[in-house]
Amino acid sequence: MLKPGTILDDRYEIIDVVGTGGMSTVYRAKDERLRRYVAIKVLKSDYSSDQNFVSKFRAEAQSSAGLTHPNIVSVYDVCEDDGRYFIVMELVEGITLKEYINLNGRLNMAQAIDFSIQIASGLEAAHEHHVIHRDIKPQNIIVSKSGNIKVTDFGIAKAATSTTMSTTGIGSVHYISPEQARGGYSDERSDIYSLGITMYEMVTGRVPFEGDTNVAIALMHIQNDMIPPRQLYPDIFPSFEKIIMKATQKKPERRYLTAAALIADLNRVKDNPNIDIIVAPPTFTGAPTQQFTPDDMQKIKDGSAAKERLDERKMAESSYPASSEVHPDRSRIEAILNQKDDEYDYDDDEEEEYQEEYKKPQPRKSESRRGNLKKVDDYDENYRPTVEYEDDDESDVDPKLEKAVMIGGVAAAIIIAVLLFVFIGNMAGWFDFGKKQDVTEEVTEELTVTTEEAKVEMPDLVGLSEKAAEKDLKEVGLNNYQFVQENSVDVKEGYVISQNVEFKTQIAKDTQIIITVSAGAEELEVADVRNMDEDDAYAALEKQGFKPTRSYKFDDEVDKNKVISTEPQAGEKLKAGETIVIYVSQGKEEKITKVPNLAGQTEATAKGSLEAANLTVGEVTYEYNSSIPAGEVISQSIAADTEVKEGTVIGFVISKGVEKKSYTGKVSGTIFTDDEELAETTVTVTVYISDAGGVHQVYASTESGGSIDVGGSLADLQYNDGTVTFVVMTVENEDVSAYYSQSLTLTYEEQ
Repeated sequence: MLKPGTILDDRYEIIDVVGTGGMSTVYRAKDERLRRYVAIKVLKSDYSSDQNFVSKFRAEAQSSAGLTHPNIVSVYDVCEDDGRYFIVMELVEGITLKEYINLNGRLNMAQAIDFSIQIASGLEAAHEHHVIHRDIKPQNIIVSKSGNIKVTDFGIAKAATSTTMSTTGIGSVHYISPEQARGGYSDERSDIYSLGITMYEMVTGRVPFEGDTNVAIALMHIQNDMIPPRQLYPDIFPSFEKIIMKATQKKPERRYLTAAALIADLNRVKDNPNIDIIVAPPTFTGAPTQQFTPDDMQKIKDGSAAKERLDERKMAESSYPASSEVHPDRSRIEAILNQKDDEYDYDDDEEEEYQEEYKKPQPRKSESRRGNLKKVDDYDENYRPTVEYEDDDESDVDPKLEKAVMIGGVAAAIIIAVLLFVFIGNMAGWFDFGKKQDVTEEVTEELTVTTEEAKVEMPDLVGLSEKAAEKDLKEVGLNNYQFVQENSVDVKEGYVISQNVEFKTQIAKDTQIIITVSAGAEELEVADVRNMDEDDAYAALEKQGFKPTRSYKFDDEVDKNKVISTEPQAGEKLKAGETIVIYVSQGKEEKITKVPNLAGQTEATAKGSLEAANLTVGEVTYEYNSSIPAGEVISQSIAADTEVKEGTVIGFVISKGVEKKSYTGKVSGTIFTDDEELAETTVTVTVYISDAGGVHQVYASTESGGSIDVGGSLADLQYNDGTVTFVVMTVENEDVSAYYSQSLTLTYEEQ
């Protein structure tokens, strides 16, 4: 396991562990080059030493790197550093769907449908690039903090080709499709099966199959019927239950053929939870949806055929022992589940074996009977999406209903034969007993009226492709029809939106039929919502006709809760109803740094230290300090080594050194002499203050007399502990100070 601080590829710094699995460990890391956080999935050393595995690992990671979709975790790079192989991916802040279910219990209907649509949308984008996930499960689905869903870990995905593939690549056994469990062909429908199991767990809080061993669980996927969700929780929408049951059909051809078809049904249930449609099983691979009328549904429910078939199937299943000695799939499954992650590969022998064993035509129990069902031959792969009928038998019509239809047909044939017999007989004169003319006219008139009033029933075309709708019209003899196009967000391009004559209406064959066909969603130019408030931007794009979703990231220039950009960008074209990602700013990223120790640094050096730590220089003040030399830092506003956000303001104090005071010295008093001659002589008296700073003159005067008064002051003295001295000079510059005495006083005042 890598330690925090490890640098990979001279670019990615490991921060901490996000999670670990059987093949790899996922780390949170920082991309120093692009200054963003990423997730790095590092292959464990046990697999890194297997060059065959590594080459496939890299090839498949590169195939998933080409996927760009709001509901898929983006893969940025595939790298190797000193024998370590790793994938660099988008870092999504959130928890797995498995953890979400464990924390919240079973999901409510609205949330389950929303999550299912997002997961299916991610799969649709992958399938369009011929990439099959093969390991769809709640553990590989991330619920972000904003509620967005991200599908991740295309670890055993393989880029699909147009040729048939047989692979032993399998996902987790609780979510594995029957064909994967057998080690046979797996395609997009295998992902749909696993998603169906995931939807089951979302609304029930449990997986449908549990067993003591992986082999036992895999066998259940192949042969056992799962408990319908509503038997566990009756509050589940019946329509949503039908979607789950269709997605998890044992036979791939009975599931949704595409993720787009699944999404269409999920949106229908989202808009109308009470929708009630049951679909007859297809009679050939890729067959279109067949829909019952309400009358058909009631008759089928009243019949007993379904119960009889269910009993027969249970008896057949009970005759299959679960032990590996007698079950034909157990040994094969056990071998598959016990493989290491070489499971990506398959060989030609296995492909040939699969083709022979699973691809050869299988005999049917009985021929399909149509009864009152409306069979639609739609050759478009994206058939009309509805919920599939769950019975595994193709002969799903009540025998009583079928018998009634048969009797009705025979009766109608007899009536027509009688009428024809009467008409021909009258024309030939067989019944001419004197009233030939009257009878002939009566019958002719009756047949004429019948012919004029002959009508057909308008078929239900809504939801069919244009080609299938045209075929249905021709089958009932309606040839006066016209297709018109109209933009639609809800109906897929090329499929019927509406018809001008209602279903089941009896109309003449020459009635003009107008069928409105979807031209697809209108292409719109994405509005520029940059720097708008996120809610206003969301409302604006939603009003345009798009389906906005939000993604949050840090930005140094755009204010928090404002829009940075959109994907697609402003001005680009996007079809109405499609998803558009709004990137919302979380403001500047709050990075943590340590406060440097500024003590003893000069003012300029201290400022440089703060800037180097991405901190802001605050107020600088100055103080006298007898212990810190002038010009150096005495203290700082936040202590050294404290962890703070980058940009935090830090102030500090600079020393002015020892404080220098100034004083005013004042001298007052008298000097005097006893010498009578000097008392009459004119002299100059000068008074000084002597201190550590020198001698300072404070008074000077020329006077005469035996006693001379002295008074004066001197400011800006640095010391307050000086002494007073004086000098007396005659006009002849003779120093006579020795003949004088003094009575002088020196005082100081602080300035």
